[in-house]
Amino acid sequence: MLENLLPFDSHFLDRNGNKLHYVNEGQGEPVVMVHGNPSWSYYYRNLVGALSPTHQCIVPDHIGCGLSDKPDDPDYDYTLKNRIDDLEALLDHLDVKDNITLVVHDWGGMIGMGYAARYPDRIKRLVFLNTAAFHLPESKPFPWALWVCRETILGTFLVRGFNAFSSIASYVGVKRNPMPKEVREAYVAPFNNWKNRISTLRFVQDIPLKPEDRNYDLVSSIADSLPQFSNVPTLICWGLQDFVFDKHFLDKWRQHMPHAQVREFDDCGHYILEDASEDVIGLIQHFMAEQPQS
Repeated sequence: MLENLLPFDSHFLDRNGNKLHYVNEGQGEPVVMVHGNPSWSYYYRNLVGALSPTHQCIVPDHIGCGLSDKPDDPDYDYTLKNRIDDLEALLDHLDVKDNITLVVHDWGGMIGMGYAARYPDRIKRLVFLNTAAFHLPESKPFPWALWVCRETILGTFLVRGFNAFSSIASYVGVKRNPMPKEVREAYVAPFNNWKNRISTLRFVQDIPLKPEDRNYDLVSSIADSLPQFSNVPTLICWGLQDFVFDKHFLDKWRQHMPHAQVREFDDCGHYILEDASEDVIGLIQHFMAEQPQS
């Protein structure tokens, strides 16, 4: 049972007939943790365990991921705007509208900062973990593996037929500390058949690369919103061996957020909270202690 993989109670919000699963642990100022692709709320389990004694930790599973429903295309439009709408609906449901610490990883950066762009006054702190909230940097070629998944029938077959994206990510996404077998299996468990792998593929297909792509203007507007956060305390923890969110993306973050505290991990990959769990959690705890709860 997937529920047994999370050491927390499960909660569900109805989103137009689809169940959105979320973790809601602890009390205090809210910490909203937004995962990416191909992961789920499991990614933040250790951070929730560390912060929930003093904070309200909220971690949604995006529709199609984790313990959330995995509808077919007619029943859910797998696009960035809907992901942001889902996050907004969840936080409104929980009446979480002030002093938010936003922790984002991978696609969670675009989703979380899409929400922040709508409500910048609600954000108290920002934590970025190998993510983006802007277009592919001009200096960064689009990775061939993503191109295959995004553009070809072979990619669809590999992702949905063999779970190639999620399975491979559980190996190549860590460098310092290879995932134990049970952790690797937990990452891929929600994506256990063709139907349940729909979001993994749709996330990749939703990456906007050209002005005519569906979310291009939305991503542009999110990037344009970043100057609003120039006075918001920001921490960036970065695994430099990430084959997608690499030094090119980190350099872009430095341009957008020159005030941020930046910690680079030369020997870590995409899943920085797995590769350097204790280090990163300690940095986040120290960072949050610098701006005490109101």
